[in-house]
Amino acid sequence: MFACARRFAEGGLAKSCIHVQSAGGIDKGFVVIVCRACPDPPCARVCPTDALLPREGGGVKLDIEECIGCGNCVEACPFGAILWDGEQNKPRVCVYCGYCAPHCPYGVLALEELEEAPHDRG
Repeated sequence: MFACARRFAEGGLAKSCIHVQSAGGIDKGFVVIVCRACPDPPCARVCPTDALLPREGGGVKLDIEECIGCGNCVEACPFGAILWDGEQNKPRVCVYCGYCAPHCPYGVLALEELEEAPHDRG
């Protein structure tokens, strides 16, 4: 989370586009909440100004100038991966830069290009 925020030259966590939280105590580990690059992103479908544009290959790109700060995208994300910037009153979403991955001390994060799954031929 700190690495992501540093990408924006921020010292705290307020600008991080990923969130790591406990899965129920130290013994149960942690959960990384980050955009899952949905092929048909529900957050983009509910944006009234088309500020969230679907990316080729999945996920979204935020056009901050078009965003009116309605928060529909936050509510629509099934993973809770659209975070909120209270200072700008706008969403924060992962841009898939991979900056966080080499800074993860446990090697949990990686930015990988996945091959498309073969279609079910029935």
